[in-house]
Amino acid sequence: MKLTFGTDGWRGVIADEFTFANVGRVARAHAQALLDAGGRSAVVAHDTRFLGGAFARAAGETLQAAGLDVTVLTGATPTPALSYAVRAGGHAGGVMITASHNPGQYQGYKLKGSYGGSATPALVAEVEARLDGPPTPRAAGGLNEADVRAEYLSALAQLVDTGAIRRAGLPVYHDAMHGAAGGWIEAFTREYLGVPFQGMRAAPDPLFGGVNPEPITQNLHSTMQAMRDVSGPAFAMVTDGDADRIGAVLSGGRFFNSHQIFAVLLHHLASQGKRGIVVRTVSTSGIIERLAQHHGLRVVQTPVGFKYITEAFLHGETHPEDAVLIGGEESGGIGVQGHVPERDGLLNGLLLQEAVAVTGLGLDEQFAQIEALVDFRHHYDRVDLHLPRPIDRAALMDDVAGLGSLGGHAVQEVVTMDGVKLVFAGGYGMVRASGTEPVVRLYVEAPSDAEVQGILTELRERTLRHLPR
Repeated sequence: MKLTFGTDGWRGVIADEFTFANVGRVARAHAQALLDAGGRSAVVAHDTRFLGGAFARAAGETLQAAGLDVTVLTGATPTPALSYAVRAGGHAGGVMITASHNPGQYQGYKLKGSYGGSATPALVAEVEARLDGPPTPRAAGGLNEADVRAEYLSALAQLVDTGAIRRAGLPVYHDAMHGAAGGWIEAFTREYLGVPFQGMRAAPDPLFGGVNPEPITQNLHSTMQAMRDVSGPAFAMVTDGDADRIGAVLSGGRFFNSHQIFAVLLHHLASQGKRGIVVRTVSTSGIIERLAQHHGLRVVQTPVGFKYITEAFLHGETHPEDAVLIGGEESGGIGVQGHVPERDGLLNGLLLQEAVAVTGLGLDEQFAQIEALVDFRHHYDRVDLHLPRPIDRAALMDDVAGLGSLGGHAVQEVVTMDGVKLVFAGGYGMVRASGTEPVVRLYVEAPSDAEVQGILTELRERTLRHLPR
């Protein structure tokens, strides 16, 4: 069976593609790549998905048999904690058994580099090239277990103004979506903040309560209901299945999207005098560009995929003039300066709590100030079109790229680094077709909700014209 690697590693349906035999194939190739590069050790962890602990153990034993010294982290562990353990321990790499925000029937094998972040394209290619290749005989390494939670939470405490949060006294609300972060924010609150805590969907559940563990509107109805009677600037931070992505629900039960979170975090960090490049994937809001310019910060745009942001962080570590302040993507993955070059939903949730504590303003009030500051109104939506059969991707992209207007707005720029993005005054429309499944993603930002929906309809109709008859 041919295994197809995506932006972060390999994933598949449990008992179909994702089997113990295939985990062994990938782990052997991974070990070979690490050993050939001079690596000696690795760390393995898992989230709350079905058989996560067993798959993690199997991967660890395969890596060990190939010659690496392996540490398997005990219990469900957030991806950023695994990345932290890799970097802090000086290991050659890491494995996270997770399918992130995918439905519960999926599992995955995420590759992590020695730097504690998403595997670069070069590392993924090295592993792919060694799949089913002949192994180099080596003596087996060692295998042990460890718990990284206390050390990781202590590292977060160095990056967050715990005193400001404690003085503000606002309760911390956390929805773990039945994923790996269940209990972790509660432990941080108890140890470092001393404010009231309210947990939601904290119990581990391999089926995630029947919804995909992705912090977007359609998966947060219970959180919105729980926050409906809450007032003031309080909000609920929401982490996805492996806790590397962040979402938020405001008091009154209102959803606060990933673009808004990115903007608030950028403004908060820059207002503290922190400097550096702002890295954003091509599908993020235009308000990020304007806000960065307001603060005198350079912006770098990348294709979709946090691996590209990781590369920017790594480049900045060796070239101080290009050091990254913050990097983010539309799906809620955000990394910040001074931490591992990785998405970290827990840290970002705590930094949002800090922003509310320092300003005394709710996240929505802070975002309204940002809109006024840069003279930009943000309205956004995304639709994933699951098509009945594959589409001619090239023809669709050429068609969209040739549009001179969208929703009555003149197209000012066509960006083709990842799909096609049509930029107009006050927003953009973007079409991305999956390379592995018949899915086309439509992204739209416009000056009003009505315009967003109108442009989505326009792009949907144009996409469907390209379905084979």
